Amino acid sequence: MGEGGMNDSAAAVRMTGISKSFGGVRALEGVDLEVLPGEVHALMGENGAGKSTLMKILSGVYSRDAGTIRLNGEDVEIASPRQAQDLGLSIIHQELALMRDLTAAQNIFIGREPRRFGILDESRLNRDAATIFQSMNLKLDPTVRVETLTIAKQQMVEIAKALSYRSRVLIMDEPTAALNDTEIAELFAIINRLKSEGVGIVYISHKMDEIKRIS
Repeated sequence: MGEGGMNDSAAAVRMTGISKSFGGVRALEGVDLEVLPGEVHALMGENGAGKSTLMKILSGVYSRDAGTIRLNGEDVEIASPRQAQDLGLSIIHQELALMRDLTAAQNIFIGREPRRFGILDESRLNRDAATIFQSMNLKLDPTVRVETLTIAKQQMVEIAKALSYRSRVLIMDEPTAALNDTEIAELFAIINRLKSEGVGIVYISHKMDEIKRIS
């Protein structure tokens, strides 16, 4: 049983005793974090507090020096971002990591493009992307080039990419930093939809009004 009598398997992710140092600087020491399915868990702290370091450990960017990570009650080792994605853990960084000269659909399935007889199946690629957009209630053309999209729409493509990995935990690092009020409302609508589908969300922000609204 976990802390407070909760079974570990009830948590989408549980990090326990996480520590990390860079050279002689201790960035994290004995940090615990638990995220439940369908929960938006706010993560706050001043610059240098270790928020991003903790999330980079969870998403496979950094290795931890100590501690355990459990997904759905099972201990896991996360050696790379691709392995994290395969395990259902995705992170959307404040600086979006999309290929601007590719289409929305190509960005979502980059490196995993559907093929038929060894040839790229562009039609299926676009259909699969459209299905994900529809599940998000998002009106977006899969064939549009990312460089033509607003930052808010690019962020939606990043979320769609995470969902294409069937992510059960989605990490959002200051997701509204470059969005206006209308775009924030659209993002929050998608977050609420993901919550209802059992996705656990780690929401990093310093904006108290957002934290109260969404977490």
